Amino acid sequence: MDFTFTEEQQAAVEAARAVFADVAPDGVPSPALTPGAVAEDFDRPLWAGLAGCDLLGLVLAEEHGGSGLDAIALCLVLREAAKVLARVPLLEHCATAMTVQAHGSPELAAALLPGAGSGSLVLTAAAHGRTGHDPAELAVTARRESGDGDWILDGTQTTVPWAHGADWIAVPAHTGEGDAVLALLPRASEGLSLADQFSTSGERLAELTLDGVRVAPAHLMDAPGAWERLHQLLATGTCALALGLGEGVLTMTSRYTSRREQFGFPVATFQAVAVQAADRYIDLRAMEATLWQAAWRLDAATGGAGGPLPAAGDVAVAKIWASEGVRRVVQTAQHLHGGFGADTDYPLHRYHAWAKQLELQLGPAAAHEEALGDLLAAHPLA
Repeated sequence: MDFTFTEEQQAAVEAARAVFADVAPDGVPSPALTPGAVAEDFDRPLWAGLAGCDLLGLVLAEEHGGSGLDAIALCLVLREAAKVLARVPLLEHCATAMTVQAHGSPELAAALLPGAGSGSLVLTAAAHGRTGHDPAELAVTARRESGDGDWILDGTQTTVPWAHGADWIAVPAHTGEGDAVLALLPRASEGLSLADQFSTSGERLAELTLDGVRVAPAHLMDAPGAWERLHQLLATGTCALALGLGEGVLTMTSRYTSRREQFGFPVATFQAVAVQAADRYIDLRAMEATLWQAAWRLDAATGGAGGPLPAAGDVAVAKIWASEGVRRVVQTAQHLHGGFGADTDYPLHRYHAWAKQLELQLGPAAAHEEALGDLLAAHPLA
């Protein structure tokens, strides 16, 4: 079996590295020093740079002006973005676009995807429910009106990323009959309101409240698997962000410990330091292996291929490693940096805040282990 990336996937990585080369994580204020959000909006010049390199249309079909690549290519680009803490809604935007492409009506695809590929439209998704712990699709109700067939949405979604700067928001909902649907709502929809919230990393989030928001049938995806697809893409992409952040932190730590001397020798040559760094390297390799397995399974499932477990099993394994791994990497980095690890003016502080936010988004490893156990019980291996 060939485990190398394709030429197209490698070209996407090279393009991403060129775009992110000038991004400086220490150019943004530390969340510990900022009373509100570190910025009102995401990095619009960087967004334009991504659009100029055709990275926003990376996962869209050629008919929509995209490159026709897959979830693996998206995760490769997200990995590079996280190394520099790029403040753009790349994950939510691309994951939503992929879901619209796979499950949306032709009318919805025509309305959104060309603009999504060019960057003129910004997409995001509400995926955390009322509290961040309950299923997101249960936080909003969707009922169909008799007559014109429009859907009416009511409910609240919390901690919606980049919502204030997005043009369209994907919102999961339930019909009361056990079915999950996915609606695409313009941010300016009547009855939709946003209240400020702030993430651990200092980014501006939103509590989204829906009060009788009307949705045309063409803007609501009730096909089986639409919300599950988006949810799994967001989870796998978050694992890619955790991997990229961890690799950036370990590189920073390696450089510091190679320069910092004690007793006339670089501290990197001390056994205690080397062992801790090696353990974190192993964490990153495990995070990487499980990430590519999950991303491959998402693409394989789309193509009709299967496996002994649903793709949700591979996503759960990736989340287990990412959630615990990214925390261990930044904690070890702060320890090995000594006093610099606690300095809020030093870039490591921002990486730690982002890592904690990613850990919270992924959820506790124990919950994913329980979900994996349920899947194994329901799909016993031969």
